[in-house]
Parts: sequence; C-alpha cells; structure tokens
Amino acid sequence: MPDRPLRYPRDFRGHGPDAPDAHWPGGAKIAVSIVLNYEEGGENNLLHGDAGSEAFLSDIAGAAPWPGQRHWNMESIYDYGARAGFWRLHRLFTARGIPVTIYGVSTALARNPEQVAAMQAAGWEIASHGLKWVEHRDMPEEEEASQIAESFRLHEEVTGVPPQGWYTGRCSMNTVRLTAGTRRLAWISDTYDDDLPYWLEVGDHDQLVIPYTLEANDMRFATTPGYVTGEQFFQYLKDSFDTLYAEGQAGHAKMFSIGLHNRLIGRPGKIAGLMRFLDHAQAHEGVWFPRRIDIAEHWRKTHPPTRIERPSQMSRSRFVERFGPIFEHSPWIAERAFDLELGPAHDCATGLANALARIFRSASPEERLGVLRAHPDLAGKLAQAKRLTTESTTEQASAALDTLTDEERATFQNLNAEYTAKHGFPFIIAVRDNSKASILDAFQTRIANDSRTEFVTACRQVERIAELRLKDILP
Repeated sequence: MPDRPLRYPRDFRGHGPDAPDAHWPGGAKIAVSIVLNYEEGGENNLLHGDAGSEAFLSDIAGAAPWPGQRHWNMESIYDYGARAGFWRLHRLFTARGIPVTIYGVSTALARNPEQVAAMQAAGWEIASHGLKWVEHRDMPEEEEASQIAESFRLHEEVTGVPPQGWYTGRCSMNTVRLTAGTRRLAWISDTYDDDLPYWLEVGDHDQLVIPYTLEANDMRFATTPGYVTGEQFFQYLKDSFDTLYAEGQAGHAKMFSIGLHNRLIGRPGKIAGLMRFLDHAQAHEGVWFPRRIDIAEHWRKTHPPTRIERPSQMSRSRFVERFGPIFEHSPWIAERAFDLELGPAHDCATGLANALARIFRSASPEERLGVLRAHPDLAGKLAQAKRLTTESTTEQASAALDTLTDEERATFQNLNAEYTAKHGFPFIIAVRDNSKASILDAFQTRIANDSRTEFVTACRQVERIAELRLKDILP
C-alpha cells in the first residue's frame, strides 16, 4: 500500500465554525480595504509585445481580442483610466483621508510616473499586480516564475522599494505557490475564499493570505450580469458593509475588500455610487480604512501563525500510531481511514472523526461487534486492576467511576453482567457526556431494549467516544 495515497488539496474548512475575532485596532467593527487596480499601460497590446489587443474589463460590450492588431477604442478606454479616472479617484481618497492599496502592474507603473509619484505622496501602498496584465492560466510554470522575478525587479526600480504584497488576478494554478515561494511578501491576495486573513503553509514557510473580492468590485460594470448604474454599486457595497458591520458589533469583526479600476469607477456616473458608499461608511463609528500592509502587520502581531501536526500530511505509520487508539483496541479503523481522500477538512477533530466513523460504519457487522466487545465494562474488573487504556481510565474517572462505594461498584458489576448476558457485548456510553446518576439510569433503560436496537445505540456511542477523544488532541 502507498504511504501517501491521494490527498484532496482544497481547503473547505478555513477558520472553521469558530473564526477568530479580528481584534482590529481601536476596537473597530470592520476593516474596509479599498484596492485600486492600476493596469493602464500593462494590458495586452502589440506595443507591449503581445499577440493582440486587450479584451478584458472595458466598457466595450462583448469585446474580443484582435489578433495582430491594435484596438484604438480599447486603448483609449484604458487611457481614460490613467488620464482622468485615476486623478478623480486620487482627489476623492486624499480629500477624505482614506489610504488605499494599489495593485500595480509593474510595466504599467513604469509607463505612468506621475501617477506613481501621486500614490507615494499620498502614502498609499503600491503592491505588485504582476509584470503584465495578461492571462497566466496557460503560462508554463518556469515562465511565470521568471515574470514574477522580473516584476519584483522592475517594481523596485520604478518605485524605489520592492512590493510587500501581491495580486496577479488573471492567475494560474501555480501563482499562489510561486508568489508565496519567493518568501519576500508580507501578503498575497490571489484568493477569494474568506472574510478574514489566514495563514497558508507552503512547505516550511507561513504565508499570510488576505483574500480579495470579485463581487464587491467595479469589474461588475464590465461583466454580465453586472452593475449598470452607480446606484446599484452603492447599494451592493452598502448591504455588504451593513452585514459585516453588524457581525463586528456581535464580536465577529471581519474585513471588507472593495476592488476598483481607474477606467471603470473613474467615470463620473459610476464614481457617484462609490462616493455615496463612502458617505455611508464614514458616518459609522468603529470603521477602519487600512492599507493591506496595515492589515498584514496587525494580523501577524495579533494572530501569528501556529502549526499543528496535520492528519492529512502524516505518514501511514504515524497516522496509525496517533489515531489507532481512538476506537478501543481497533487500530484497523485508522489503517483503513488513511486510504480515504483526506484533506485540510480532516485536520480537525470533527473532520477526522467523520473519516474514522465512515470506516466503522462501512465495516461488517462482525467487525463492528468486535469493536464493541473491545470496550471494557464500566467500573469493572479491568478498572480495578488498572488495566484500562489511558483513554478509558480518564473517561471513567470523569464521571467519578473510579471512586465508587462498595455498594455502587456491586450495582455496576451486576448491571454489566446482566447487560452483556442479554446483548452479547458490554454496555457502552460516552461517559464524558454523563454523570454517574445518568449512566445508571441509561443502564436500566437500555438493558430492556432488544439487541438490534442496542447494537445501533452502542455503535453511536462508540462514535461519540471517538469524537471526544479526537477533540482532546486536534482543533
């Protein structure tokens, strides 16, 4: 059998059901991260050595690339973003004292020095948006890695400092791994999977991810379905803000990312919706408008990375050693569970309990009966002889079954004998869910059950015991 069977890489769990409160500075209820994408001069264009014109995110409905040709209308729309849209947005944000993060395409920044100077004078963060504003999905890994390296070089040459954050956008399946692998970035944002930052383990490197958005994003003015008026954009931003703000008031503070583009939101009819939203948000107390680097620094200080030994990454021998005792004297359950399609969702107690329970439930009736019979009697002879497993010893002690009077012990022994004689396996109950009195009550009730019913009940209790044992050792 292979030591590492197929593993499922996608992480559906994230922070789990108990996501941390962000604890934003000053007790803020919400962090509103405004991102301005600067792509004008970095898009597909024959002038930039590309095979055709740009076709993405413009006001031209149904635009398609023009192979081997420049596209005057498309170019002039992008030019509007640099010539007019940017400055309208710059005036808006500087007048309101709201810092933003720039996703700057390196080649675009190099072609727009006045705008770069204005960004820097305003104290805005300039993160990298890749070398060129082009698709990366079919780009060979070696070429993408080379472009990332060149983007670092050019970005520093143009701005004077290397980028601390990264968002490619039109990324490949390799982008997150490659950018994290540089170990040069305080944050990366090529994900859309959460309302909070999180740590991503890339080998032995802990990379902070600050998820981005494609829905609270003015790109919807250029997609179908999408926004037609600034009022629609305002209403969506307002509804999102109000929901997240209420969560923050309830002690679950989140982050709200808003994505903008000079050539889209920079148009007069569209920016009016953004202005209404800023009026709404700034009228609330406890609203933090950070750059993404500010979020990264706060998260690193307040929620530093922590690592656990992950079941989905263990070797077979380690997995069985660690989880073989979860089902009493039945390591074969862990052995078989190792061959399931495990992933990040199984790196917590609930997830792994489900994987182990699947093996137990799909086992033959004889195998499950063997698991039941492997359990000790409650307060029985093995307990008196101190021959229980460590787990069973702790569990029985939790209900004070290790401190019974002689009379109580005799009662348990009589009930054990009667139950086993009738059903063919020991009485099993999740002791940690019960007290001594409730255990005795359950004993009396369950002895009267038919054996088929009791077999099902005992199996459910075995699964519950396993879940509780896993919660002792996993998140």
